[in-house]
Amino acid sequence: MAPRRSPRNPPRIKKASDPPDDHRVATSDDVEVSTYLEIATEKRGKQSVPQQVTAPGGEREAVVIFDFGSQYSMLIARRVREWQVYCELVPYDTPWESIAHLRPKGFILSGGPAGVYEPGAPMALPYVYQSGIPVLGICYGMHAMAQQLGGKVLLQSKREYGHAILHQSGDSPLLAYLPFSMSVWMSHGDQVVELPPGFTALAYTDNCPVAVMGSDRGFYGLQFHPEVVHTPDGKTILKNFLYNVCGCQGNWTARNFITESTEKIAQQVGTGKVICALSGGVDSAVAATLIHHAIGDQLTCIFVNNGLLRKEEPERTVNAFQRNLKMNVIHVDATQRFLDRLEGVTDPEQKRHAVGEEFIRVFENEAAKIGKVDFLAQGTLYPDVIESAAPNQKASARIKSHHNVGGLPANMALKLIEPLRYLFKDEVRKVGLALGLPEDIIWRQPFPGPGLSVRIIGEVDREGLEVLRAADWIVMSEIKKANLYRQLWQSFAVLTNVRSVGVMGDFRTYGYLVAVRAVISEDAMTADWARLPYDLLAQISSRIVNEVPAVNRVVYDISSKPPATIEWE
Repeated sequence: MAPRRSPRNPPRIKKASDPPDDHRVATSDDVEVSTYLEIATEKRGKQSVPQQVTAPGGEREAVVIFDFGSQYSMLIARRVREWQVYCELVPYDTPWESIAHLRPKGFILSGGPAGVYEPGAPMALPYVYQSGIPVLGICYGMHAMAQQLGGKVLLQSKREYGHAILHQSGDSPLLAYLPFSMSVWMSHGDQVVELPPGFTALAYTDNCPVAVMGSDRGFYGLQFHPEVVHTPDGKTILKNFLYNVCGCQGNWTARNFITESTEKIAQQVGTGKVICALSGGVDSAVAATLIHHAIGDQLTCIFVNNGLLRKEEPERTVNAFQRNLKMNVIHVDATQRFLDRLEGVTDPEQKRHAVGEEFIRVFENEAAKIGKVDFLAQGTLYPDVIESAAPNQKASARIKSHHNVGGLPANMALKLIEPLRYLFKDEVRKVGLALGLPEDIIWRQPFPGPGLSVRIIGEVDREGLEVLRAADWIVMSEIKKANLYRQLWQSFAVLTNVRSVGVMGDFRTYGYLVAVRAVISEDAMTADWARLPYDLLAQISSRIVNEVPAVNRVVYDISSKPPATIEWE
């Protein structure tokens, strides 16, 4: 066997395209609770909830991104936030009255699938150009700006998709400190063929004479996408717009967010009581800690151990919140209730519904014991809000609806507290670290709502759970020992319903087949199997077959998503 690498120099997981930073997760991974509640909604019907908390603060600098339907719109917002500038993504036809409270220092017009010359094509509202606020148009956003300000855009026979080399042809604060020629990512068939009055061409490619345009009013257009990793200098271009053109200082920090949010939460809650369903995931953990920071013992957390969690997870979660963070935590061990509900169930969807319905029953019972409760807290993140776009948002389709509070008793009349609803995952982690949460919670990998029940193929029972916990513990331990945990989106073991013949100590065995799964991803919409080092896989396999008596064979799943899913069920 090849010598194992030192943990101080961990092997790097190869990716088709590397992210620009070390943030592993883009969207909410606190799916234990949200999945339960979504399932309950399907069974019991969705409840209306009061108006959610508005974006915290009003003193900070902000940029507004107008969404024209681009698949990269959310990514633009993430890139702006990475420069510590607060931003919000809104529909392209959002009236000024809806964003005036942000006092924006800049506007960004996203890309989109339409052509500006088409009847009814989405356009920016007049105030965008009349307010005197700097504007950056990206791809379709550039076309809309050109068309609306007196230029001309036409469909060209020669299109650009993929990498192109951009050459600067004029001085501009937007392209400051950048090389004369640079690689960019194009995705267009339309081009600006006549510049609007007052604009000049600042850069070109071989196929696009006006790849960057600008005016002395602070209006700029980019034909390429600076927000994607395939444009290596794209982050610097966005920084130049934010700092050099809009005059931002970069004051959107975890500390400032904590200060503003605790003041708002304390004001909103007053003398009321708040409950929060803890799952052990980072989103509910940070939300609970932030609220506790604001109102102390007025918060009660409910942690339901459904018996489907990983080894030592219930103990670590309760210890972290109850003993270390001094929170009121109700710990409910409902293992037998969940196992009873899962008896004889083999279909994955039936497992999910059974676990979800039982969770709601347990949560309702415990919440009722507390007495009068005024607020429900949950860890909704900004991607959840964006994906739940209203049906009348014309330029982009609604991806999915999130019903994180559906199924709760109507007579509880709970108001909703979502202190993280304007944060991305990497920002949640920064807030959690600033609040002093343990790193094993901050960097916890996503875990499915139904827990280990969907990592056991077939019926779930105590024996299978113990076998899977032992194997999963080994996988996780070795991944962490190799310093690869944070590079992976998820890494876990699956207990299959396949048994195979083996030989151990001159005896024939007939044991379980365990599959190991490790994937890399930015948002779980797509994922690629991780190219783990062979010596690491050998160590995992050796430990599982030697330390878990019921298992005699280990395989590694090399399927990507699509066509496979990350979880097996």
